[in-house]
Amino acid sequence: MNNLNDPPRWNIAPEPRGGAADGGKWNYALLVPMLGLAAFRWIWTRESQRQIYNMKTRHDQDVAIVTHDLELKYRDALRESQRSATQLELALEKERQRVQGYRQALASQSQQLMEERKHLEAQRQELEQEKVRQVETGAAAELLRQALAQEEERGRPAQAALRELEELLVERQGAFCNLLRPREHRYEMERNLLLHAARQPELQELQELEGDLRDIFKNDRHCADRLNLDKRKNGSLMWLYLRYWQLQVTLQKHQRAERALKGGPDATQPK
Repeated sequence: MNNLNDPPRWNIAPEPRGGAADGGKWNYALLVPMLGLAAFRWIWTRESQRQIYNMKTRHDQDVAIVTHDLELKYRDALRESQRSATQLELALEKERQRVQGYRQALASQSQQLMEERKHLEAQRQELEQEKVRQVETGAAAELLRQALAQEEERGRPAQAALRELEELLVERQGAFCNLLRPREHRYEMERNLLLHAARQPELQELQELEGDLRDIFKNDRHCADRLNLDKRKNGSLMWLYLRYWQLQVTLQKHQRAERALKGGPDATQPK
């Protein structure tokens, strides 16, 4: 095609007739590399798109596999966490019920001891009033004083045995509150304490002494602060029992004095 606006030499001229066709061959010779370059570019573009598509497909598959594995691991970890949390909640509930049972038992024991203490205190007050009445009679005052003095003398071994028992209980509670001392050592102390109490004749008049000691070993878990250096601040139930035993000894002393004044049997026989 010819462009009339261009110079004649820029247009493709028709091949001249008769053998002057060399100029046309050179024009068509330039078209072959251009078509080859276009074909190569088209082939390279398709191959690149195919490789990009394959890479994208493999990438999506790898991402899907990794995502699936992560989801499985997350679900397994979540189930394990839920199972551990459930087990911990059950264990915590059991410990809470156990502590609640201990508190109720300790409260019941304390209430029982307080009632017995009130009863013994009422009996002691009655004996004190009886002693005052005996003193006021004049004639029986000297006999009462002598009887109380005699019973006081007879009760000194029991008082000493109670003080010794108190020291042993303080040592045992100190061992219980000391986290560094082995449990077997405390058990050995408790067994020796039971044997010691059973072999003391001065403590035979105390009612259910062995059962009271076992109750202390089982339920007295009170400990002072960790920085506490005074062992006598440890324990709670054992101090109630010690006061209870002291009241028993005092009551028995007054009862023996009363029997001595009334001339009852075994009133003045030493044990």
